[in-house]
Amino acid sequence: MLPSGQPAGPTAGGLAYLALGDSYTIGEGAAADERWPVQLATLGRKRGIMLAEPEIIARTGWTTGDLSAAIANARLTKTYDLVSLLIGVNNQYQGQSVAMYRTEFRQLLGTALGLAGNRPQRVVVLSIPDWGQSPFANGQDRARIGAEIDQFNAAARQECQSRDIAFIDITPLTRAAAGDNNQFTRDRLHYSGAQMGKWAELVLPTVETVLK
Repeated sequence: MLPSGQPAGPTAGGLAYLALGDSYTIGEGAAADERWPVQLATLGRKRGIMLAEPEIIARTGWTTGDLSAAIANARLTKTYDLVSLLIGVNNQYQGQSVAMYRTEFRQLLGTALGLAGNRPQRVVVLSIPDWGQSPFANGQDRARIGAEIDQFNAAARQECQSRDIAFIDITPLTRAAAGDNNQFTRDRLHYSGAQMGKWAELVLPTVETVLK
């Protein structure tokens, strides 16, 4: 959706955590320690969950297909204690179909599950933020964008439910951010550490239940 960010590398020690996604996972425009997976790991450690700093495979502009290709190219060989997945906004932004998204998302879920040692409770999926409520979307059809995001999220939720994988709905938080510039980075599209911190807090109880 905007110029490409760079994937972050892993930090050794603690429970291995792999975060998969796009610009919303790398926190485009925010500091590295403000990325929601990093904030999640920090919150977890405060609660006695010894999560390592996350290994992140994500880049701005990636669709489900791009992410699948990047995971394959990474040639990952180890099993992770936690795998998170947040992907799909660029499928919607580029006008791809929900049917195509569902197919590729289903494949990604299978990959994530394998990387989590075939333990569905160790995989967590976050819903797609509604970028239509960002300042970047001024002058665009916000209602259409929101309706399409809902369709993509419904498909993701159904696929997660079919595999007993946790689906965390952060979309309402992103809609509530409308009109508050403190919730966005300078590009007016991506989210600030303050907003991403809310996502981490929403995910934390699920992770805590599984890993404690």
